[in-house]
Amino acid sequence: MTPHNEAKKEDIAETVIMPGDPLRAQYIAEKYLENYKLVNKVRNIYAYTGYYKNKRVTVMASGMGMPSMGIYAYELYKIYDVKNIIRIGSCGAYLKEMNLFDVILSTDVYSESNFALTLNNDNCHLVKASQELNTKIIETANREGIKLFTGTTACLDCFDVYATDISKFFERMPKDIKPISAEMEAFALLYVAKMLGKNAACLMSVVDSKYIDKVATSEEREKGLDKMIKLALDSIL
Repeated sequence: MTPHNEAKKEDIAETVIMPGDPLRAQYIAEKYLENYKLVNKVRNIYAYTGYYKNKRVTVMASGMGMPSMGIYAYELYKIYDVKNIIRIGSCGAYLKEMNLFDVILSTDVYSESNFALTLNNDNCHLVKASQELNTKIIETANREGIKLFTGTTACLDCFDVYATDISKFFERMPKDIKPISAEMEAFALLYVAKMLGKNAACLMSVVDSKYIDKVATSEEREKGLDKMIKLALDSIL
């Protein structure tokens, strides 16, 4: 156990599906898992372990932002011997052709944060997703007929909608980085996985875009992401 996770080591499966929202973790467990049990509720960061089509899996929330994700991912990999984490979350879209609840898979993640420098004395700002996990997710999406956008994700230290001038962020970005989506956790997950020799992937559903007038509500974000959730679960079988 850790100060952040009361689960016993044997309570956590080797593969973790990781939404940001604790209520989404609860929703997934109740809707998709069999014989599940709540194994962590410290700080209301719920973790459930059960079975999806006879595959043992843990669903655990990460909270919002890189610091929160960094803590839980590090502990899961380092202390609980987790091998694979698939983040499932919401994101902003940067392509005109994307619609609400389209599914995106990160090939790599860029951040101007100093997360890697502080954690590991590594001046790293771009990190790749696990090729092994991404291949399984892409194969599953193709088999299930799910349209999947793939590309670079921008991971920010703040909610981009609240930035006073988000265009300045893009001006600072290296010219060869062309993000198709933005969120706030994936860089920390992928970097910790790289540092510890583990696997990590990031699946996202579009919930807002500068090209779309409508923004998904909190209820829609909690329960309207089933296509992405099922894709992540089917990918681990």
